[in-house]
Amino acid sequence: MVTKEIKIEGMSCGHCVKAVNIELSKLNLESFDVKIGTVKVTFDSSKINLETIFKTIEDTGYKIRKD
Repeated sequence: MVTKEIKIEGMSCGHCVKAVNIELSKLNLESFDVKIGTVKVTFDSSKINLETIFKTIEDTGYKIRKD
């Protein structure tokens, strides 16, 4: 299992959190916790990779902050 905290740009309200929650729930993740500006994900790297998670968030309309 891998746990990663991802910083997200462009989230400003509860609706943003809900939108990301809906999309992440479609993925094969062990767990995730979305807050405004961040998400903490736990996943099995043999089933899903970090790039897929990043793409899902970006496809929802937000940018990943990789710093």
